[in-house]
Amino acid sequence: MKGSFFHFFLATVAVSVSAFSEIAPNAPPASNGAQYMPGAVAPLGFWDPLGFASNADVNTLKRYREAEIVHGRVAMLVTVGTLAGESLHSGPVISHLSITPKPLWVFLLFSVSFIELIRAQIGWVEPELVPPDQPGMLRANYVPGNLGFDPLNFAPRDPLEFKVMQTKELQNGRLAMIAAVGIMAQETVDHKGILEHLFG
Repeated sequence: MKGSFFHFFLATVAVSVSAFSEIAPNAPPASNGAQYMPGAVAPLGFWDPLGFASNADVNTLKRYREAEIVHGRVAMLVTVGTLAGESLHSGPVISHLSITPKPLWVFLLFSVSFIELIRAQIGWVEPELVPPDQPGMLRANYVPGNLGFDPLNFAPRDPLEFKVMQTKELQNGRLAMIAAVGIMAQETVDHKGILEHLFG
């Protein structure tokens, strides 16, 4: 068990360090500009082994990036929430869903619905204005993931620094998605919380 934790720890550190690497300078040409989007870091650079980006038009590519950012943000919340939840209640966090009070579920449903409605209004073109062959069209001036919510003014004003920060968020989100899946898989297999594995 300690060996598997050591490997997990090394992988976590390696991916975390890459979140602060420079943006990879070399990228293959693509007609949709995918190689210039944030998220390509050394040593892999622009990495698209299944060809999703190279086979996508600009709008589809922006939707892919929007989905990646949103899933990364949710995964970061899940990962931190898992650790917080298990520090307050013993046992695996996946078992906590059954003891969650119903009013909290209602609150979560309305909160998530409200946030998604705001996100759709900011990022997506109104359905009646979208051509039938381009469903889910994003606004031309919309930057995927940028909802204009920055109360602490973390976002740099310099475009290059902003791109570096976007890359860091993408890398941390990618790591969090892997971590969240690993946590859920581990807890499903042995019915022990992650904190039990680390400290118990």
